[in-house]
Amino acid sequence: MKKGWLINLSLLAIIIGISVFLHLRPQNNTQSATEHEISQLKMGGFTTVKVEFPTQAPLAFEKVDGLWRMTAPYKARADQMSVQRILSIIAAKSQTQLSTTDLAKYGLDNPSLKLKLTDASATHTFAFGAYNPVTEEQYVGFNDAVYLLPGAYSEAASAQAIELVDKRPIAPSEAKQIVGMDLGRLEQWEEIRLNVDIDTQGKWQISTPKAKPTQNDMNEWLDFTWKQSQATSVEFYTPDRKATFPSFEVKLKDGKKIHFDKMQESPEYLLARADEGIIYHFPNDVGFSMTNPPINLK
Repeated sequence: MKKGWLINLSLLAIIIGISVFLHLRPQNNTQSATEHEISQLKMGGFTTVKVEFPTQAPLAFEKVDGLWRMTAPYKARADQMSVQRILSIIAAKSQTQLSTTDLAKYGLDNPSLKLKLTDASATHTFAFGAYNPVTEEQYVGFNDAVYLLPGAYSEAASAQAIELVDKRPIAPSEAKQIVGMDLGRLEQWEEIRLNVDIDTQGKWQISTPKAKPTQNDMNEWLDFTWKQSQATSVEFYTPDRKATFPSFEVKLKDGKKIHFDKMQESPEYLLARADEGIIYHFPNDVGFSMTNPPINLK
């Protein structure tokens, strides 16, 4: 009998010890920290985006047919991922939520930039202030609260305008319509006045009988060098109507022809699209592939 009591007391002591250990052990800070959602806004609901700066022209974007276009300081197709990065602040979370009673304390009395997002209901303003010297996070004001957030959100919104321009020479809607190219005004194709076209059956037709291309090679060339290709950089320019360059045209199903001037071959391959006022910079080998389809001349 006495032995049974000793066993019970030993088990009780073990249970008490485990309870004390679980109570006193260090808690996981990541689980105990409270995260505050900055907003309940929805990514797909915005129609305009505007970034305002104290001493420079604002950036502005407008959604047209489901895609973002830059409307200020230039008019151009926007890089869609860059605009998405700007919008990503709506899903941000912060472990610090403060009151707005002393905006000057957080540098929000004179923000370094303001991000204004407009949807069907209203225009929502995010103000970016000073950086916290301890956490190196930035104070961001939204509605009636101030949050600490990584500086990446303001960096995305304050990028140079030219870096936010779409680096694809052909818009996605145009890429779906490509039915051929007139390359006959380029030096290497002048003699045979080369045209490559896709017929109504989806087959490539080459303007010279000496060409023996494979359909697969031509399809891969169109996909990889045109539909998926992006310039390493772009620049705006004003077309000089008096200047002449080797040129070619991309033909679309709706009858439109997109004209490109080949302004330079080396060290970079520069293609200028006059209707957009943009010069696209490509590596030399990429540009060469874009203007030399694999027609396999015999």
